Amino acid sequence: MPYKEREITKKYFTIGEVAEKLEVNTSLIRFWESEFDILSPKKNKKGLRKYTKKDIDILKKIYILLKKEGFTIEGAKKALNKKTINNENEIQSKLSSIKNKLIEIRKKI
Repeated sequence: MPYKEREITKKYFTIGEVAEKLEVNTSLIRFWESEFDILSPKKNKKGLRKYTKKDIDILKKIYILLKKEGFTIEGAKKALNKKTINNENEIQSKLSSIKNKLIEIRKKI
């Protein structure tokens, strides 16, 4: 199995690995952690951060908002919150739709 395939199945990443992927310093990732409540990687018994793919996706979004799109930290926080709210609303809407379809199917049975 090639190395890249193994990396895809990897469950947790170190802060160094994440920093390398994003091409930023580890100190910047720690700073973003302190600023963005949405970002909270798990820590092992030694206190070392363990980042999941979800954490990395959030960091990528933060990176794009701050570095590429020129948002301030406050602006990026608001943008992330709006995206989260929109995602929650979408999910709620889809769940309601599924529920209604199930009710219709149940009536037909």
